Amino acid sequence: MSAPLLLDGVGFAAEGQRLLGPLDLKMEAGTRLVVLGPNGAGKSLMLRIAHGLLRPTQGQVRSAGQQRQAMVFQNAMPMRRQAVADIEFALACRGVPRTHRRGLAMAALATFGLTDLAARPARVLSGGERQRLALARAWALEPALVFLDEPTAALDPRATREVEDAIERFHAAGTAIVMSTHDLGQARRLADEVVFLHRGRLCEHTPASTFFDTPRSVEAGAFLKGELLW
Repeated sequence: MSAPLLLDGVGFAAEGQRLLGPLDLKMEAGTRLVVLGPNGAGKSLMLRIAHGLLRPTQGQVRSAGQQRQAMVFQNAMPMRRQAVADIEFALACRGVPRTHRRGLAMAALATFGLTDLAARPARVLSGGERQRLALARAWALEPALVFLDEPTAALDPRATREVEDAIERFHAAGTAIVMSTHDLGQARRLADEVVFLHRGRLCEHTPASTFFDTPRSVEAGAFLKGELLW
């Protein structure tokens, strides 16, 4: 299978300051790639560029064919409408016929345990429910690749577990996942591969077991020990 994501010399600079890269990164289909690094390392910036929300100032982002992609942010902000309508709107933007939207939206809600909340205003949902709604919206679009930018950063342990279970559903369906997190336990549970960034540089891209057992860079070793990186 062709790689769903390839960063070819990708870099980003603003006001004369290099913030990211240049990065060379190839991701295999169906992989769970977790992006780690201290605050300011460039994790969110890398995800936004890879998803096409920002254009790199250097290099190219390549993906397989016309594959569908989706992104879930740290603080999901649904629209001012019912939960089911929030998903229906995303389907409408994708060009799905009106007659199919309600059924697909309800199926996505059911997949993530949100059927009982379908008619509830999306903005009154709890933080965990909002994140699961954002994942359900992404699921309904049937992406080959989904980007998750610290999706559990503001959640309690129970809500975090529910979101992780939802992420595993994407993986079981064959969806490639690129996810940033500060939670090392979560990274150990979910990652197939780890990318470690520091000051916008790609210090490591290794299998998760290798990264956690024998990190190859000084920066990654310090990070895993809880040492401050500047």
